[in-house]
Amino acid sequence: MYNDDAAGESAFGFTGSWREYAPIAFTNLLLNIVTLSLYGSWANTRSRRYLWSRTRFIDDQVEYTGTGLELFIGKIIAFFLFVVPFGVLQLIMQGVLLRGHLGAAILIGISIYLLLIWLVGVAIFRALRYRLSRTWWHGIRGGSDDQGLGYGWSYFWRTVVGYLAAGLMVPWSMTTLWNRRWSVMSFGPLRFRAQADWRNIIGRYLIYYFSPMILVIVLAIVFAIMAGIGAVASGGGSSGPPGPGLVIAFVIGLIAFYLIFFVALGLVALTYYAAFFREATGKLQLGGLQFAFTARTKDWILLYLGNAGLTIATLGVGYIFVPYRNWVFFVRHAQAYGEIMLGDLTQSTTRDPGQGEGLLDAFDVGAF
Repeated sequence: MYNDDAAGESAFGFTGSWREYAPIAFTNLLLNIVTLSLYGSWANTRSRRYLWSRTRFIDDQVEYTGTGLELFIGKIIAFFLFVVPFGVLQLIMQGVLLRGHLGAAILIGISIYLLLIWLVGVAIFRALRYRLSRTWWHGIRGGSDDQGLGYGWSYFWRTVVGYLAAGLMVPWSMTTLWNRRWSVMSFGPLRFRAQADWRNIIGRYLIYYFSPMILVIVLAIVFAIMAGIGAVASGGGSSGPPGPGLVIAFVIGLIAFYLIFFVALGLVALTYYAAFFREATGKLQLGGLQFAFTARTKDWILLYLGNAGLTIATLGVGYIFVPYRNWVFFVRHAQAYGEIMLGDLTQSTTRDPGQGEGLLDAFDVGAF
């Protein structure tokens, strides 16, 4: 039996180091360059096996049993079943448009877009199911018997509703999809339970929702001041072409607007995402265990600024350490409380998927 009161330490722990990970990261980078990224599936597998093996949950290390071949087969299947057909549909749409059938082209375009939303939902679900099925602890794995097709439709209509309501229902969409996704997952004989409540994060979302308007007003005032300073520097309001001072002020104002707007908006978005992830993880249960995530907004900001700084300072090479930094961040802020009877755990009887996350890679979205 595990009990958080008796353990005296976090249920999660990480024992690796970036020095251990560096040979794996640099080897993956080199082989990806040599093979024109064909080695990517095996590179991901090597990274996961290291990160999983250095992660402790309660009293045992976690093990990743996926293979590069499974991920590669998943990519091939996704390419021929989804990427190629969508490419053909786009060519058909362009051909119809060139023949002057604007209505038909618009209808095809909308159908492609809506179908893509459904496929993204399927991809997210199946990737989570695959990763759980390849995650072993005490010789027991996770998984789900759900194929994810129904989740794809749920993802479709909830996403559409979330954005159709002027975007105000996005927190409801995100939390209900999180609950729907995790509630059909299991680990061993235990079923996950997810009960995240969007009402607990709507305040943070409204700050993010209205922040673009506030930023535009503030930056417009700043830009007007800069323009006024430039006009004065150019000799006042005389007619004729603008002086160099006004042009310089205009260029500086545009650059400042772009940088401040998107950087500030990104930081505000992190305040919402931090609240969402705390709410979602904090309402996730497995048997007698209750999970939590302790990262605050400043922790997320430091993570992303660190990743960006590392990547920029190394001219992109440092990006190979981003997966390591992200994994360590999640492990070190994850918590579990309650108790679990280890002796009662039996092997999962869920279906074992035979191929990996090709569809997820095709859409470049996250599993969690």
